Amino acid sequence: MNKIIEALGVIILKKMDLYSLYSLKKFGLLKEYGWFKSFKEEISVDANGNPLPWITYPSIEFLSKRINSNMSVFEYGSGGSTVWWASRVKDIVSVEHNKEWYRKTLTSVPVNVKLHYIELDYGRAYSEKISEYKNTFDIVVIDGRDRVNCAKNSIAALKPEGVIIWDNSDREEYSEGYQFLLENGFRKIEFIGLAPICPFKAETAIFYRTNNCLGI
Repeated sequence: MNKIIEALGVIILKKMDLYSLYSLKKFGLLKEYGWFKSFKEEISVDANGNPLPWITYPSIEFLSKRINSNMSVFEYGSGGSTVWWASRVKDIVSVEHNKEWYRKTLTSVPVNVKLHYIELDYGRAYSEKISEYKNTFDIVVIDGRDRVNCAKNSIAALKPEGVIIWDNSDREEYSEGYQFLLENGFRKIEFIGLAPICPFKAETAIFYRTNNCLGI
């Protein structure tokens, strides 16, 4: 009887042109990623509810295989990504401009995280925080505000093999920052696809130089 009911259900879903959506939710890659869960809960998590960076799934898969516990990370924009990075690298410095979000994130980060609240003032303290460090970080993540100035201030803080991860790297408003990095010896590789929560195509880029820490 159950098989008959199931077969009828499939027929009905196909008639309503909903079977493909049903299959994706029950069996497909989006289920594996946890995309439906993230979309429903409006938070960047995987299928088990664990925090994910709010970047594209292809970039997450690429990074997961190449980062290691000896790396140091600086991050513009905090949240689930901070927890994700902290569980995989040696230490992370994160800057957040939203005081409420900073307080919420502060309750969930482990001891290898230094989380800073800095009021947003374009071209000033927020983007300049990384200038306190020289030749320190393997990875700089740009996923907050004032991104062009953040990028310009990041180069000196990177190790020679360091890379910059730039989310939403298809946005024309940041073109000055992309060009600045390219003019300073970086190359760009794009990871395009779905990201947690969002139902549309997105892009995350990695800017890298020769002999970089990700082996690109």
